[in-house]
Amino acid sequence: MSNINTNQERKFYLKTMGCQMNEHDSEVIIGILTGLGYNQTENLEEADLILYNTCSVRDNPERKVYGHIGGFKALKDKNPDLIIGICGCMPQQPEERANIIEKLPHVDLIFGTHNIHRLPELLERALNGERVVEVWEDSQEIIEDLPVIRKSSLKAYVNVIYGCNNFCSYCIVPYTRGREKSRQPQDVVAEISKLAEVGYKEVTLLGQNVNTYGADLGIGTDFADLLKMVNDISGIERIRFTTSHPKDMKESLIEAIATLPKVCEHLHLPVQAGSDRILKLMNRRYTSAYYLDLVAKIREAVPNISLTTDLIVGFPGETDEDFEDTLALVEKAGFSSAFTFIYSPRTGTPAAKMKDQVPEEVKKERIYRLIELQNDISFKWMQAQVGKTEEILVDEIMPKTQELSGRTRTNKQVLFEGSPELVGQLVKVKITEAKTWSLRGVLI
Repeated sequence: MSNINTNQERKFYLKTMGCQMNEHDSEVIIGILTGLGYNQTENLEEADLILYNTCSVRDNPERKVYGHIGGFKALKDKNPDLIIGICGCMPQQPEERANIIEKLPHVDLIFGTHNIHRLPELLERALNGERVVEVWEDSQEIIEDLPVIRKSSLKAYVNVIYGCNNFCSYCIVPYTRGREKSRQPQDVVAEISKLAEVGYKEVTLLGQNVNTYGADLGIGTDFADLLKMVNDISGIERIRFTTSHPKDMKESLIEAIATLPKVCEHLHLPVQAGSDRILKLMNRRYTSAYYLDLVAKIREAVPNISLTTDLIVGFPGETDEDFEDTLALVEKAGFSSAFTFIYSPRTGTPAAKMKDQVPEEVKKERIYRLIELQNDISFKWMQAQVGKTEEILVDEIMPKTQELSGRTRTNKQVLFEGSPELVGQLVKVKITEAKTWSLRGVLI
């Protein structure tokens, strides 16, 4: 790369917004930039490259991007060689891309979710004074073996399927991430085997909808088969995955969670709403009865499972009665925790054009009621863990208290006292105290 001088220390600042997919994309970006001789910095003032990896799921992160990057014009005036870039999901939307180009003229580099592997060339063009905008609508192939520098040396995200074919009426993801493309099982296994060799203990398999893994490959391998292959990799102690679409949840996957020793007893199963009318408008393609029946099957197979979910309030046309249906479903399902969102219209999605948009104050009142109900259920779920002995993967020392912190197989944080040498180990801890979000215990 002719014009990137690796002798002089160049620094980059990277801000990541959004989901685990974006977090993992950022690990790849860090790997690429480190390979180009850049060092990461948390100090904007000393950065030669500022890059924002953006999210489009809701309106708020997008507004933040315009606010933050608008403010970087002063940095650019001070340092004309500074390269400012925006990547990720925002540039994938034509309207948002046009806004960035027009409203943020000091941004030099704009690319999307499908061409991260092209970063060295795009960056070189930007360094040569070109304003670079390269966003691919979709990509046919999956680029393997990109460099990755991971945040943790214990737990790793591994993509197994990219994109989404579902087109839920509120969601921008199929437009920003493209159609579903599964990685070859041998590529996934090879990546995780290498991670195991260097000491990784836990992997989280990622996909917008892992339950359709393999359908596009035509080789007869589904997600449950992939879990079996990963379960056989020695050195890996725990397997997690996200996200599962309820309509595609097969019996074979429930059986895999129940029988494979390394697959953790935690399932994130977004329901979004409890009203059949709203679920239909959302294009979720299941009913509340189907969902609750699925939950009953899962609990029967894996009695101690921790079920978590996503819920949207204030979807266009949601009446008080529809909202009560959501509260009723939450009561019946008994989620250990939930991510709750106020509906936010996304330009380009069918829901944004629907009539009967719900007033903001009604949305707010509903979300407070939903959060209060779910917090009560979460606290009871946590209290039920007191007295149990749990296997904990110790992942850090808490800076203030010097306590050890780790997670149960059901993905709940546990704090306890112990030797710093235990970080990275699996230990047994007896749970002595429950809060809404974390547990305390004593090392056995």
